Amino acid sequence: MMRPRPARWFEALVARADCAMLLEALAATGSIELETHSVAALPPYFEEVRPLLQQFSDFARRYRHYWPTSGLRPSAVHDAPGKILADVLERLRAWASEAEPTIQRLQLLEAERAELALWRTLLDAIAGTTLGFSRLAAAGPLLGTAVLELPKDAEPHFLPSALMLRVEQAQSVFFIIVASAADLEAISAQVTALKGRVHSIAPWLKDDPGQNQTYIQARMDEIEREAKAAASRIEESHHTHGLRILFGDAKRLEWMIDNVHALDGGEHFVRVTGWTSDFAGTALAAAIDHCGARALLYFPAAPDNAQAPLLFMNPAWSRPFELFTRALGMPAASETDPTQVLAVVVPLMFGYMFGDIGQGLIIATIAWFLRRRYAVARLLLSCGIAATGFGWMFGSIFSMHGFIKPLWLAPLDDPITILWVPIAGGAAFLTLGLAMNAVAAYWRGESIRWLAHDSGILPVYFGLLGALASPAAIWIAAAGIAACLAGPAIQTRSAAAILPAAGRLIERVLQLLINTLSFARVGAFALAHAGLSSAIVSLVDAAPNPALKALLLVLGNALVLTLEVMVVSIQTTRLVLFEFFTRFFTGEGRAFRPLPAPPLLSQVKI
Repeated sequence: MMRPRPARWFEALVARADCAMLLEALAATGSIELETHSVAALPPYFEEVRPLLQQFSDFARRYRHYWPTSGLRPSAVHDAPGKILADVLERLRAWASEAEPTIQRLQLLEAERAELALWRTLLDAIAGTTLGFSRLAAAGPLLGTAVLELPKDAEPHFLPSALMLRVEQAQSVFFIIVASAADLEAISAQVTALKGRVHSIAPWLKDDPGQNQTYIQARMDEIEREAKAAASRIEESHHTHGLRILFGDAKRLEWMIDNVHALDGGEHFVRVTGWTSDFAGTALAAAIDHCGARALLYFPAAPDNAQAPLLFMNPAWSRPFELFTRALGMPAASETDPTQVLAVVVPLMFGYMFGDIGQGLIIATIAWFLRRRYAVARLLLSCGIAATGFGWMFGSIFSMHGFIKPLWLAPLDDPITILWVPIAGGAAFLTLGLAMNAVAAYWRGESIRWLAHDSGILPVYFGLLGALASPAAIWIAAAGIAACLAGPAIQTRSAAAILPAAGRLIERVLQLLINTLSFARVGAFALAHAGLSSAIVSLVDAAPNPALKALLLVLGNALVLTLEVMVVSIQTTRLVLFEFFTRFFTGEGRAFRPLPAPPLLSQVKI
């Protein structure tokens, strides 16, 4: 179908307590766009959820590292959103009160583990020195000792009275320092200003390096055991307090407040209204049945003042080419959707400019493997296949001509034909655009206006092009000129309309002729591709040994693929958007924008 289809209006009456559950289920289908009749805000009982969600966010900032990160699922409780979230917060406070001592202990263990790792690194770096760590740890009260950690690019200016040992590491510089208490205080302030850190000398340090390393390893093992036990207690508290369900409820309400901006609600019921791409309604009905929401779904006529969003209705083989149409907007309900035409023409233009069997197969193969990750890869798959086909037509494989006989001709053997064929194809392409404009006028109910103002353009265009082959065709152009001038005068019943009509005619015909000549670039790039391929082959032939020949052939083809895929893609896009679309396309339609699907709560990160 070469016309966008309006979405279908739907309404659902749902119990207020089940509204979030219903919205989540409908959004998960990916087929609804919400729109209210006249309401521009959420009902008060939904707005009151916002401050509660802020409290939830405050909890998250403090505890998210100790919360479950998977397996979240909302409850099936039928209750008011505010009450559900208030219950979530109350139970979270109970969990926090129980878990706080364990969390604080975990944080102390993590800090101690980090200090031990730091000392292990420093001790390894200064192995072999005679530094007496036990005496450093016992220094005071007149002398102070510390370890200073600074970024690699920091430029400190320490007091000359301080004694220090510099230790270089990959990301930081460390200084083991001894100074008077007053000087150490000033140096520490400087380190903090330089975004560094000050570490105390560990009291457990001994003069024997082996004893220090043994202590570090033993203490690290103890910390690991204690941390695992603490983490296990926290995990057990997740189950005891039902945190996964609590977070599922909170994340569902958070999603609703973030994505649903207006609802028509009363004291007991909420009316959810909008548009759907599920024209049969089966997916929406199944979603409601599955979620358990107390709701009634029905499909009345859309409100009189509502403008339906539009959907592309193209078959799967042409959908990648919607990329071009979407670049300029959504076709209006009375416009033609050229996607299926582009699915044929775009690969033909690309393949004509890039005709080579080997290079086309490489493009198609790469696009095949990337087709699920990148939408444009599915488009390039068709283009690569077309390039392979034109490679047979031109007799080119990996830039080499002569290995196979051309099914048509070699571009450099007949450059004039290579240039004229795309010009003729471009004329047919533009004619199709003019025909689409006529069809759109019929859909808008403006056929009389089109006959009066635009119908003469086609014979003028055909006549001028035909005159290149037969001078008699000029009479066709003359008849078209007469129609273009007479039509507005007849419709307005005024001869004064002839002059502006003549101006519009001259402008449009000149644009059409210039647009037609633009398609010569398709042939020009086909010749450029053949010329570059010929240059690569000449370099290969001049190479003194087979290994160098193979290397030059590979590098030459890699250069062609890298450079010309980009250049040919740009030229194809330019011809489609600026020569073809300007004939008929306005892009003033309203695109269907489905309500974002809720997060997969089983995988969502808090």
